[in-house]
Amino acid sequence: MPLILRSVFAATLLALSLVPVQAEQLGDASKGQNYARSHCAECHAVEQAADDISPDFAAPRFVDVANTPGMTGRALAVWLQTSHPTMPNFIIPETERDNVIAYIMSLKVDPPL
Repeated sequence: MPLILRSVFAATLLALSLVPVQAEQLGDASKGQNYARSHCAECHAVEQAADDISPDFAAPRFVDVANTPGMTGRALAVWLQTSHPTMPNFIIPETERDNVIAYIMSLKVDPPL
């Protein structure tokens, strides 16, 4: 391979390695917020506002769920597909579930540097 092509190839690889890689996010956060307001807010604080308090004190605020160390969309999907004694046993259709997960994950705050 000629030197110029190797240099271009190396520069391209370097540039690609500097681009942050993000997993594809499923769902629409805006639709998830609307769903949460109409289906989840009876128990959970679903808004980002610091003064939004869960009507059921045992139900965590969505912003706290999002900022739980290690929380991921996959972990939320598993949680929402598993029956829990403290949560009503209802099934969220897959599209709405993905939207709610996208919304909850949108509440995640980047840790300070």
